[in-house]
Amino acid sequence: MWRYLRRDDRGRAALAGEASAAAAEARQGGGRAGGTRTPPVPAGATAAAARDGAPIAFFDVDNTLMRGASIYHFARGLAARDLFTTRDLMRFAWGQLVFRVSGTEQSQQIDAAREAALAFVAGHDVNDLVNLCEDIYDDSMSDRIWEGTRRLVDRHLKAGERVWLVTATPVELADIIKRRLGLDGALGTVAETVDGVYTGRLVGDLLHGPAKAAAVESLARHEGVDLADCTAYSDSSNDLPLLRAVGRPNAVNPDDALRDHALTRGWPVHEFRTHRAALRVGLPAAAAGAVAGGLAMSVLRRRHRRR
Repeated sequence: MWRYLRRDDRGRAALAGEASAAAAEARQGGGRAGGTRTPPVPAGATAAAARDGAPIAFFDVDNTLMRGASIYHFARGLAARDLFTTRDLMRFAWGQLVFRVSGTEQSQQIDAAREAALAFVAGHDVNDLVNLCEDIYDDSMSDRIWEGTRRLVDRHLKAGERVWLVTATPVELADIIKRRLGLDGALGTVAETVDGVYTGRLVGDLLHGPAKAAAVESLARHEGVDLADCTAYSDSSNDLPLLRAVGRPNAVNPDDALRDHALTRGWPVHEFRTHRAALRVGLPAAAAGAVAGGLAMSVLRRRHRRR
């Protein structure tokens, strides 16, 4: 999975994966990472239980478990609370719309998202951000879970398997999604902290692409689990290293490249989008410009009316 990465990129990806797995294990042993509230598991959800040694089903979050990008919904929540500028929100909107139209994630978009997020959290208390994440999840994300993916999650839980999220989303937000849905664990991007305050730096890099594979491999070693017995779900060809790392890869709402790859290899393909939304993935990226402009103007008008 590493052959197409520069040596420094490989090192950051490996460090990001190992840091995410270590942070997850620390949270498993010591409870939640921050904040003061203990949120309830939704009615009807299967509560996470200790199933040592059981196979793990790994779920990507953005566009696999949740409609859209979780970090974008988080940015919208910050903007609604006047904690994020309209310009920053437009940057997030542009990156999300280009991804939804073109079906691909560009390195420039990833870098921009990382820089904007780190600039925001630098100097903030971890507990304060966790509590803010909880509010935003309840307000803006809880109703965006794909029902079809939720059924897949429940199927694994009922079979006695563990379910872990693996996402580029900050680990604090990933952990909230995990707890709200009654899952077993979450692997996410780890931001560096000192004395409970964010420094504005990452541990390694975003948990993206090969870093996700490194994270699940590190977790599997610690848990004594054979990845050949595990399952993974994703929507993006960027997650091929993750999907190839397990014995049962699945494509959910896939982009064109992942769909072709999955069909060629006989992987299951799960489609929960409407026909129109699925077709939109194949449109040229240039078409995103008009859509992004419309959304940006809509955001500006809504904020102007509130003032």
